[in-house]
Amino acid sequence: MSSEAPRFPTRRLLGLLTPIWRRLLPAAFASSAAELAALALMATAAWLIASAAHQPPMAALAVAIVAVRALALGRGVLRYADRLVGHEVVLAAMARLRARVYRALVPLAPAGTNAFRSGELLTKLVDDVDAAQDLLLRCLIPAAVAGAVAVTATGLSFALLPAAGAVLATGLLIAGAVVPAVTFAVWARTRGAGDDHGELASRTVDLTRGAADLAAFGATEAALSRAARASESLAAAQLREARTTGIAGAVVLAVQGLTTVAVTFLALRTGIPGDPGDVVLAVVALTAFEAVAPLPESARRFADVRASARRLITVLDSEPAVTEPEQPAEPVESPFVVEVEGLRVRHRPDAPLALDGVDLRLAPGRRVAVVGASGSGKSTLLAVLMRFVEPEGGSATLAGRPLHSYHGDQVRRLITGVTQDDHVFHASIRDNIGLARPGCDERELREVARRARLLDWIESLPDGWDTVVGEGGAAMSGGQRQRLQLARALLADPPVLLLDEPTEGLDSETADEVLADLLDATRGRTTLLVTHRPAGLAAVDEVVVLDGGRVVRRGTHTELLADPDYIGAALT
Repeated sequence: MSSEAPRFPTRRLLGLLTPIWRRLLPAAFASSAAELAALALMATAAWLIASAAHQPPMAALAVAIVAVRALALGRGVLRYADRLVGHEVVLAAMARLRARVYRALVPLAPAGTNAFRSGELLTKLVDDVDAAQDLLLRCLIPAAVAGAVAVTATGLSFALLPAAGAVLATGLLIAGAVVPAVTFAVWARTRGAGDDHGELASRTVDLTRGAADLAAFGATEAALSRAARASESLAAAQLREARTTGIAGAVVLAVQGLTTVAVTFLALRTGIPGDPGDVVLAVVALTAFEAVAPLPESARRFADVRASARRLITVLDSEPAVTEPEQPAEPVESPFVVEVEGLRVRHRPDAPLALDGVDLRLAPGRRVAVVGASGSGKSTLLAVLMRFVEPEGGSATLAGRPLHSYHGDQVRRLITGVTQDDHVFHASIRDNIGLARPGCDERELREVARRARLLDWIESLPDGWDTVVGEGGAAMSGGQRQRLQLARALLADPPVLLLDEPTEGLDSETADEVLADLLDATRGRTTLLVTHRPAGLAAVDEVVVLDGGRVVRRGTHTELLADPDYIGAALT
């Protein structure tokens, strides 16, 4: 993702919600009308009570009595309309925005989203998308309502007593503009709770999913300490949030009290003793602040929304690693020959070549192993073949046509298999394997499980195929997870099968057994095996050794064993 901060992120976020957000105007009108009805209700009721003290004829109060009843009922109806229309529009806007964000993430997913860690990515994107809801419901509508009520109350006060109107306008300006502006400035300068929430989520994911690895390396205490610091930072941010909101609310309350007292004093000093208009002025001044009081909280939320909008727009502006063709080529049915010539790849423009002049040919039925030390370019080669990375030079073809002429999804239906990013879902064994081909029958599932040497274990379980394996296959051993992924790949039945470090994380004995099973199940199938283990390499047709992104050796395993540096340099 680009490190450059996007310009006008909040405005662009509003643009993403267009034209839906314009449908909020009826909700804003209904909310403003409800607050104005409350203002009119209080003013009318105050006038009615003050006038009744003079014991006028009942006919003189009849209109005010009817108005009080109508305003009381109307306020409830308008409030209901506000909630109904506003939330309906906002929910539609959120659905639109979520779909837009997910569509933007799909082309970024193959190359990875390195800007966030897993827990942080999920937390921030979920919270950031939800922040658009706050922008509409808790920032824009309250500001519109406060403006309508402030203008109406100030105008009414000016009509009754200009001096009182000036005082009320000043008080509303301080409470509705100055205090929110200060709140926004203070909160925008401090790190919001959203950042700490994402950090804590990431640390929690590290602790839960990596508990075994942390324990193996004696790093559990350090990880717990980092999580505790993230928790303390989040608590401090939430305390700052509460303190900021509390102080702003107290200032608004103080301004409300002082303004009401000042307006009442002016009304009593300049008006006629016992005049109901004096009471109306005081009540209008007191009630007008009810619409302005939420604005400091809206300003604080707006500061959070702006940060969320910046992160969202950064995601939406990110360029995918691979550009899809406007008119994708349709692959021929056969033969699916994969050829790579002079392939050069950089992960960043200023980075060294990850692959430098690599040649490779995968003919139908041929099995090739690519070996080399970590960082030699093995995974980069697979990323190019699966259209996750665009090469800088050289050529990569499928069935005689350039890979970039196909859509990425087309390529990945033809070239796929067991990769390091394969995920085992918190679902049944049946669903996890059947994911490769929805709608497959029981016979096909049993056949691929048998070929992956998983069938006997599945049928020995109390729930059989309906056994839930847990998140990430937590209820399975490492070897069982790898065999499940192989069964899924066999069910997908791609013309070119990839096996990317299929024994990673397994102990030596289990790894050798799983690799032997994999090679046995792929006999006669076009296969590209990426590994750093010597076991099983005698079963492949060719071994290609990478070092620093270059092919330094190639041949059969037997031929390469004559080189004393082969095992030490390539398989470590």
